[in-house]
Amino acid sequence: MTVGEGLWAIGFGGVSQPHVPPERPGPWNPPQAPRPHAPRPPAAQDGPKPSGVKDLFNGVGYLLRGIGWVARHPAQWLFGLIPALVVLAVYGAALLFLAFQIDDLAGWVTGFADGWSDAARTGARVVAGIAIYGTALFLVLITFTAMTLLVGDPFYEAIAVRVEESQGGAPPDPDVPLMVQIGRALKDALLLGVIALMFAVVFFACGFVPVIGQTVVPVVAGLVSGYFLAGELTSVAMDRRGILRKERFARMRANRPLVVGFGAATVVVFLIPLGAVLAMPGAVAGGTLLARERLAREWPAREPGPEMPVTPGDGGTAEYH
Repeated sequence: MTVGEGLWAIGFGGVSQPHVPPERPGPWNPPQAPRPHAPRPPAAQDGPKPSGVKDLFNGVGYLLRGIGWVARHPAQWLFGLIPALVVLAVYGAALLFLAFQIDDLAGWVTGFADGWSDAARTGARVVAGIAIYGTALFLVLITFTAMTLLVGDPFYEAIAVRVEESQGGAPPDPDVPLMVQIGRALKDALLLGVIALMFAVVFFACGFVPVIGQTVVPVVAGLVSGYFLAGELTSVAMDRRGILRKERFARMRANRPLVVGFGAATVVVFLIPLGAVLAMPGAVAGGTLLARERLAREWPAREPGPEMPVTPGDGGTAEYH
């Protein structure tokens, strides 16, 4: 056997069966009659993939199911209104103050238009005013839920537990000190605020683009708001399972149409006057159902077994799935 044949055998055929070129028949390569070319078998087909459009509507359905659950439990609905009313009063006062200052702010932002004609200057300030107030509403939509959940954590924790019990049982409380939970919630709220501010700057700048800034940008802003809202509304149920921020958003990315459908529907309801307050308990219930039935189960590669506890941390799972 030549050196080349030996290397070929080690790399591909194994040392025990030396390479025999096709033109040199041997015990490992007996001569064979030529066969007609056989077509390649079709590739194995995976199972049907979930439809993005179907998941989008399924996400809307989770919000409706959550609202239906609190409608059947009016005491829980009234219980969940308390923190939402407190946060609404603060945010409403801030938005009202901004509304009275919007003319001055729009004039300050469009100082470059002072030398323009009256019509052009007025048009520029109207666009600036819409962009400023729209940016403020975007920040309110994203941070309202985070602040309400932070202020009303005991309220919404109780609602989430009752939702889970009505569906077959709630997971045990995470074995994490209270101060650690509060610190984690503050950290997540701060991070969410920074991300929301970054998006707000982008949407504010895009708001000056004619037509697109008044049509496309609000829709995109609503979808982005919905995505982050869904992350906040599922956090109560996910945290109880030890699924923290990083993994929670990883699971959301794997179910993006479902999450966007749920979050976008919530944004639409929250834009209705007093909708953010009246629908907040139902949104928490819907987020709990979404987390329980889809997000907490569709991650088989990371699922620990019942006797495989994982140390809690910002990026992974804790003790229960």
